[in-house]
Amino acid sequence: MELYDQVEEVLDKLRPYLQRDGGDVQLVDVEDGIVKLRLMGACGSCPSSTITLKAGIERALFEEIPGIVEVQQVF
Repeated sequence: MELYDQVEEVLDKLRPYLQRDGGDVQLVDVEDGIVKLRLMGACGSCPSSTITLKAGIERALFEEIPGIVEVQQVF
């Protein structure tokens, strides 16, 4: 399975939690182990979005997919 597809699979597991709070996440790109995500809806403007991105999404990706080195938010 391609890295992009693996990331999308993990994000699909996390989406219900984001959507419950009125947000969502979009996978923009995966390149050299760096995952680029766009937080949307309520997540895009939430002051806690950096915590959501790093403590929640990044941690889940690190745990489930070897080779991920960083998660970056793009706007």
